[in-house]
Formats: sequence, C-alpha cells, structure tokens
Amino acid sequence: MNSHVDIPNRDQINQLIAHREPSSISIVIRTAGSSQSDAPRIEMKNAIDTALDQLRADDADKDDIVALEASLGDLVDDAEFWRFQSTSLAVFATPTMLKTFRLPNNLHHAVVVSDRFFVKSLLRTVTFRQAALVLALAQGSVRLISVSPDADPFEVKLGAMPSDAASAVGKSSISDRSPSGKIQGSEGQKVRIAQYARQVDQAMRPFLNGQSVPLIIAATQPIDSIFRSVCTYANVAETSIDVNPETTSDVDLASRARTILDRIYAADLATVRELYELRESQGRAVSDVADVARAATMGMVDTLMVDIDDVLLGTIDEETGMVSFETTPHATNYGVLDEITRRVWTHGGRVMALRRDDIPGGASAAAILRFSL
Repeated sequence: MNSHVDIPNRDQINQLIAHREPSSISIVIRTAGSSQSDAPRIEMKNAIDTALDQLRADDADKDDIVALEASLGDLVDDAEFWRFQSTSLAVFATPTMLKTFRLPNNLHHAVVVSDRFFVKSLLRTVTFRQAALVLALAQGSVRLISVSPDADPFEVKLGAMPSDAASAVGKSSISDRSPSGKIQGSEGQKVRIAQYARQVDQAMRPFLNGQSVPLIIAATQPIDSIFRSVCTYANVAETSIDVNPETTSDVDLASRARTILDRIYAADLATVRELYELRESQGRAVSDVADVARAATMGMVDTLMVDIDDVLLGTIDEETGMVSFETTPHATNYGVLDEITRRVWTHGGRVMALRRDDIPGGASAAAILRFSL
C-alpha cells in the first residue's frame, strides 16, 4: 500500500464543523500496520454497515440511506483509492456529499451517525502537523525541502532562488581576500553571505506567505546565524540541524527534522500545561466535562485540551451549555467532546487534540479560560 496524506486546512475544517444535515456519517479507521492489504477495506465496509444499520433503526429517510449506501459502496470498491493510504482514514458522508482525509496519525476506530460530523480526530493534525520545511543552506548551494509525516522528502523548486553565494553577489568566490571598497577579508565574506542570505529569504517569501509550518535551518556557522539575522519568516525553529547540507541527504535531513519537530511539540505542550496549572490556581481553568461544555458555549475557552480517542455520547444545550449524557448512539445525539471542540473552535479558541496522558489530571478535557467561570 502506497503512502498518501491529505492534511485538512482550516477552511475545510470550518466547513465540516459548520455542517448540519440529517443522516450524516463520520467514520475513522486505521489503514496502516495491517498484515493483510484488504483489511482496511473490510474494516471500512463493516463500519459502513454499522452506520447504515443505525440509520435504519432510527427510521431515517429511505432515499438518504440508498444514496449513502451507493456512494460509500463506490468508495469501498475504488481499488485505486485504496492503493494510496496513510496511517488512518477519516470519511465524512451525507446523501449528497463524500469527503475523505488520509491522515498521518494513529486514530481510534469510530463510527458516528448524527446531524453533524465527528471532527475531533482531524484536529490532531492541526495540533501537531508533523510537517516542516528544511532550508539546506551552504555557501555552494541551497535547497528547500518539504518534510511530511510518512512520505519521502522532496525539494521545493523556487525560480528566484540563487544557486550559491558567489553567483548571488556577482563574484567568482566569496573567499576572495582582495579589497573591494570596504568589503575584504573575513568581514567581507560575512557581508557577502548576508547578501546571499537576503536573496534566499526574498526568494522564499512568496512561497512561505500564509504558511505556519516550522522552517528548520540545516547549516553550519556562520551561515546559520547570519541567515537568522535577516530572515523575515516568523516561524523559524530555534534548533538547527548542525551539518553540512551539501554532504547530507534529504532523507537524513528529514529524519533529523522530525526529531526537532518532536521537541517543538513537547515544549509547546509543557508550556500549555504550566499555564493550565497557573490559571487553575487563579480560578481560570476547568476539567469537569460539564464545566468545560458550559464555558465553551459561552465563548470563554482560550485553550482546550481534549482527548482525541474518548467518545462521550449525549447532547449539549445550545444556550446554556448543559450536558445530557447518553449511553446508546442514535441519530439525534453525538460526541459531547466533539461538540465542545466545535464550540471552542468557532469562538476562536485554540484546540489541542491530545492523548489522555497529556491532559492535566488525565481528564477527558481541560480548558484554560479567558476569564473566571
């Protein structure tokens, strides 16, 4: 099975979160780590049968069921689609629409039938995208490498990118020690590297505009520090890959970049947990699901940490945020944690979809509030 990743962007998530339509089906399955190539398709078929049986038990519109059975059946039968998968697959279906996302995260199996989609699983990729750009920068060459979770790295070709430092400044060599005005010797070399670095930065600006992925520099000194001093991109990783990129393969650079991404994620999570503890002492943090639901409904949540795997069935009152828990899935209830996530997201709060062990107190959800509840 070949690897392919579909990372949802914010607009796509917004559309799924805003969706309301009876007979909406959300399915999440694992597609990696199987010893049998047909196993994910079989699991998907079983999940579809479960969802359709639930719709029949809830007396859903028969035409809706027929339309869903046809479109989801076509997905199962699409051999070409199943050739290209990632670690997990999320499917969102209505009688008139079908969307799929092949995700790099290890997600738990889920089948949800409601009037809204189960989107919490998608937010794991937003919490920790596991993607980066590596700028492999040396005097003699430069390349920008795209790194994704489970695909091979590849070079991003930019037409305006200089090929090397010397040609960028119109010299045969930047090590030339002959005087040229005030630019000479080692200081002159640094000036020319800075000119080169500014050209590299300028060449990347159109491509980086609007992006937020970390840019990881692979370079030795003094090029590393010189580039940092002139770079205009906001999200440059503090840690560099301290190697000569001209003698290091893209695969090796990608492997080192993923290690740095792990450190960035761990540091970010530690900072949020420390802030939670501080706000908890100030009465501005809650972890009881009922309290978190009420705060989310009132637009009070600044940051939500939510268990990506836990599913608590029920409903939340649209006005008061009061939770009514249920034990049996049916077409008029939904995942309470997912609905809390939706309300925080739509009120502009930050959502961190985490594993239970990463949430303070091992709770299903924990929220840092904008003001006291």
